[in-house]
Amino acid sequence: MPAAVALNSHRAAFAELKAGLEARHRATLAARFAQADPTLFHTGFKALDSALGGGLARGTIAVFEGEGSSGRTAVAARLLAAQTQSGLAAAIDDGGLYPPGLAAAGVRLERLLVMPVSDPLGAVRAADILMRSHAFGITLMPVVAVKAALWARLASLTHHAGALLLALGDQATNELGYFSSARVRFQIANVHWTDRFGPFAQLAGYEIHAEVIKNKRAAPGTGADIAVGAA
Repeated sequence: MPAAVALNSHRAAFAELKAGLEARHRATLAARFAQADPTLFHTGFKALDSALGGGLARGTIAVFEGEGSSGRTAVAARLLAAQTQSGLAAAIDDGGLYPPGLAAAGVRLERLLVMPVSDPLGAVRAADILMRSHAFGITLMPVVAVKAALWARLASLTHHAGALLLALGDQATNELGYFSSARVRFQIANVHWTDRFGPFAQLAGYEIHAEVIKNKRAAPGTGADIAVGAA
């Protein structure tokens, strides 16, 4: 092979290698930027954050959907745990909240304001007060069936507060679905028990499948499988 041809071949191979390294470097930097983005709340599960395009955006309403014991509350508790390490969070309780379980998940209860409510309008009023206070980074509330105008107001208040309003329930109503920026549906994929058999077997952990069915930050339709240890 002539020297000039060999030199050109080496140059082409070097250019191809350089382009590949630069592309990989840019991808790595983008991933690091997404993880450090202060405009996002991270779920604590890398696979789910990736499916969400980095996490859940501040100033938005998000919905965690799924039947009871689907894993939605476990993921929400992880979000509250992260928030209460350095800030305040709130939870609007319609009777389904279990503070000892939240504490076991790492939530600092002294930094969590719990507001008990007895009806859908009470939940909306509580969320309105909490958003207008600008004091809480994350507020948890139940999915409630109310008029679109009320969700529109909460969406506006949440945006101005730079907070996250996270609704939990079996399924979002049409009105809530419209004003939410992200919706994630959860279901239990696998349950793991200790090696004991019979009535004395203990829960060792479980796996959750999360499907992103709406996401304004990235394309919906992505999913994530996440493992949760027993409390």
